[in-house]
Amino acid sequence: MLNSFMQMRLKGLVILAVIILILPLFMSNPFHYDMATQIAIIAATVVGLNLLVGYAGQISLGHAGFFGIGAYFSAVMTSNYDWPPLPTLLLAAALVGVIAWIVGRPILKLKGHYLSMATLAVGFIIAIIINNEGWITGGPDGMPVPSFSVFGWELSSFNQYSFLGMEVNGYKAWYFFAGLLLLLAVWVAQNIIDSPIGRALRSVHGSEVAARVVGVDTARYKSLVFVISAVYASLMGSFYAHFTGFITPHIASFEHSIVLITMVVLGGMASTFGVILGAAVLKLLPQVLADFQELEMMMFGLILMLTMIFMPKGLLPTAQKLLKKKMSRKKVEEQA
Repeated sequence: MLNSFMQMRLKGLVILAVIILILPLFMSNPFHYDMATQIAIIAATVVGLNLLVGYAGQISLGHAGFFGIGAYFSAVMTSNYDWPPLPTLLLAAALVGVIAWIVGRPILKLKGHYLSMATLAVGFIIAIIINNEGWITGGPDGMPVPSFSVFGWELSSFNQYSFLGMEVNGYKAWYFFAGLLLLLAVWVAQNIIDSPIGRALRSVHGSEVAARVVGVDTARYKSLVFVISAVYASLMGSFYAHFTGFITPHIASFEHSIVLITMVVLGGMASTFGVILGAAVLKLLPQVLADFQELEMMMFGLILMLTMIFMPKGLLPTAQKLLKKKMSRKKVEEQA
């Protein structure tokens, strides 16, 4: 018999899958599918980042750098050397994992502002290399990326596909593929959270001293989750590159790192489905505010500020708390 946590986890995955399946009913053009696909890929990235920030309590202000390595490694090797996309993105993830382990061991010994500055420096170094090594990365102008393909089957927004007797446009195929990636990312994250690794991470977040006293190797687990979150970013960076077909150094920039960390905080730290909501809101909000022209950025900042003032725990945890209070109040009134 499934325990309550597993039932809740399965319920969350089913709800997310249903949302992914019914969303096309409300999307009428390629732009909608493009936005939804980008949201799914970025949401999968922040699901991994949430393991580091929300559960282990470690900050990373350079996470877009790992996203950029995955994207550019796939772009360079598939464009310039004709490597197949799937082995390339897996090799990129392995490379990023090694880099994250090497840099993570020393910098994760730091705390607070020192840790923030160290991760920021890592992100800056990666962004500078991508910008300056134009002979291979295209520099500030960016570079094109071939379509994603597996065993001769090509996934492109411009193709038509036949599925169960139905014709499916390429942008719809990418949307469902990205949705599948998101579900897989959530499933892996939830299994990590419910494992001894997840319990060790929560103990590190609560108190490193107490965790060490009870025998938790805090340095090992912090390095491990740093590697896992970096691999998430690398894989999604590679898929993002193949989806967009063209990448620029902005994807590895400090600004992108801040957007990723804001998605985690806005949606709700230590809430896997909350960070997905945060990614969707932060990605869609500029589109909603586009009509305000000069006031767009000011209103964007104001909305974020008010959200964090009145919903400090994040969007989803706050909504769940309010719903729980309402249901409790209703139950008391019925009993009275």
